[in-house]
Amino acid sequence: MRLLLVEDDDHVAAALSAVLARHGFAVTHARNGEEALQAVLPTAQGERPSFGVILLDLGLPDQDGYQVCGRIRKLTTTPVIMVTARADVRSRIHGLNLGADDYVVKPYDTGELLARIHAVSRRSTGPEENAPAAAGSLLRLGSVTIELPTRRVSVDGESVALTRKEFDLLALLAQRPGVVFRREQIISEVWHTSWEGTGRTLEVHVASLRSKLRMPALIETVRGVGYRLVAPAS
Repeated sequence: MRLLLVEDDDHVAAALSAVLARHGFAVTHARNGEEALQAVLPTAQGERPSFGVILLDLGLPDQDGYQVCGRIRKLTTTPVIMVTARADVRSRIHGLNLGADDYVVKPYDTGELLARIHAVSRRSTGPEENAPAAAGSLLRLGSVTIELPTRRVSVDGESVALTRKEFDLLALLAQRPGVVFRREQIISEVWHTSWEGTGRTLEVHVASLRSKLRMPALIETVRGVGYRLVAPAS
C-alpha cells in the first residue's frame, strides 16, 4: 500500500517511514501542507495518485492542519488519519467534520497506528460500503432520510455531509431503530476489527453524528452496553 505521510519533522518522518516500510508500506513524505496538497493532485496526464491512506500531522509550519484536511477531502476520498497532540473530544469532532476518517493522539504506540491504518484502509477497498444496501434502499426516520445506495443523508431535505464511517455507523443503527447494539458489535460491523482501542473512535463518531444531524437525542447511549437509535416523531 502507498501511504502519504505529512510530517514537518524530518527525524520523526524518517523513523516512522522506516517502521512503515518494514510493514509493507511505500511512503511518500510531504513536509508541509502545500506539498501534501500537491501530492494528491492529478498528474499532467490526468492520473490520480493511488494512496491507500494519508497520515496527516496537524502541526504543520505553513498551514493549519485542519485546513489542509478540509482541502484534501475536496480533492480525494482517500482515508485521512489525523495525528494530533490535542486529546479533547471537541478537537477530534472538528477534524471528523472536516472529513478525517480517524485520529491518533500523540504520543502514540506504533502498533496502535498500524492498526488504525489497516482499519481505515479496509473500508475503502473492501465490499462493506455496499453491504447496507441489501437491507433496503431508503430509510426515513422523522426528518432524517438515509439513501443507502447513494450513501446520502438529509435532514428536512437539507443534505448532510458524512464521512464513510459516520454513514456506515448511522446506517447500521437506523436499520433497526430502538435495538441496542453492543459496542463490540458496532466496532466489528463498521470497523471490521475487534481491536479494543477502536472504542474511543466509536465515541467520537457518535458525537460527530449527533452534532452534524443537529439531533443530540437521536443516538442514545446505553451505559455499559452500547448505542441505539431513537426514531424521532414524524
